[in-house]
Amino acid sequence: MAGLFTEQAAVYAAARPAYPKDLFTKLAALTTHHRVAWDVGTGNGQAAIGVAEHYDSVVATDVTAEQLLHAAPHPKVRYLHTPDATPGEDLVATLGGEGSVDLITVAMAVHWFDLPAFYGVARRVLRRPGGVIAVWGYNHHISPVEDMMARFFNTTVPYKDPRARYCTKGYRDLPFPFDDIGLVREGEPASLDMEHEMSFEGLIAMLRSWSAVAAAKQLGVDLLGDRVVKELEEEWGGASLVRKVTFKAFLLAGTPRADD
Repeated sequence: MAGLFTEQAAVYAAARPAYPKDLFTKLAALTTHHRVAWDVGTGNGQAAIGVAEHYDSVVATDVTAEQLLHAAPHPKVRYLHTPDATPGEDLVATLGGEGSVDLITVAMAVHWFDLPAFYGVARRVLRRPGGVIAVWGYNHHISPVEDMMARFFNTTVPYKDPRARYCTKGYRDLPFPFDDIGLVREGEPASLDMEHEMSFEGLIAMLRSWSAVAAAKQLGVDLLGDRVVKELEEEWGGASLVRKVTFKAFLLAGTPRADD
């Protein structure tokens, strides 16, 4: 998947909605200390910048070097390229050793991970007690254009990576082996509404950033050809219309289990 995100890095950085500031305030309130945070799969750094408002330092990592070239600079954020083959021991050392991280965040990325390996590192680096891991995402459920999005989403299904099903199902079946902290629990993600003002140009840019659209293009199939874009434009209400839309996001958060 790193190859797909390399090709669409600039589009992804420009097209994706920002995360609400109160999300980071709520997450920060869950951790005992506010020294170090780790934003994994940081992409263009959207989440890392929000986390940095509440922590002394943020280590923001991604397997795709091209994504990091488009990341927003921040004095408290250190961006690091961590290729897929990076050993867990190296990650632990880079993050400051065992029990050194107060908050781990993963925005729109955890479904691509080698989950057992990632969770193993997460358990090692999270502070005990008081460390928190939070993962969240969103899919094609966007109000008030649900029907239009559902029709386009259906055209992408043959090209979707099987791991994307976690995101499609709103993380309801995502393995999340951490203790409940009174917010959400495995199998019962919290709902998170993300409001965003979007132009039609922004909509098309977002759709082009979808991994399934990129995968189809690699196979010679353009899911956003002229005819499709014209149909979407008509359903949107015109190329010049800017809409206020709401992404129906979902979130899981927890802390390491005592017996891990």
